[in-house]
Amino acid sequence: MCKMLLSINPEHVDNILQGNKKVEFRKVKCKTDVDQIVIYSTAPVMQIVAEATVEEVIVGDVLEVWHLTKAFAGITYNFYRKYYKGKKTAVAYKLCEVTPYSKPKTLSDFGVSYPPQSFLYLTAT
Repeated sequence: MCKMLLSINPEHVDNILQGNKKVEFRKVKCKTDVDQIVIYSTAPVMQIVAEATVEEVIVGDVLEVWHLTKAFAGITYNFYRKYYKGKKTAVAYKLCEVTPYSKPKTLSDFGVSYPPQSFLYLTAT
C-alpha cells in the first residue's frame, strides 16, 4: 500500500468532501502505484482534512480523459482546459471511500515539515 499527500485548493477539497468531485486531476502521473491519497487543503485552511482510496488512475489524451471523467469531474470544461493548456496528456485519480477526519491534522502528524508543491509519498503512519 502506498499513500501520497496531495495539496489541493480548499474549493476543490470541499467539492470532494461533498461528493461533487470524484477525480483529482494532475499533469504528471506519479511513478509509484498509489492506492490512498491524503488530502492537504491549501491556504487558508493549511491542514490535512481527509483521506481517499484511489479506485482507478486514468491516463490519456487530454480530451479523452475529459470524456471519461466529466460526469464526476466537479469542475467545468473551461477550467479543465485551462489547467491542461499546452499539455497532451492528462492524469485523473478516481477517488472512492473519501473519509474526512473528525479533527483536521497537521503536516507534522505525518512527519512532513512543509506542504508539497504537487505531491509527496508518505511512509506508513
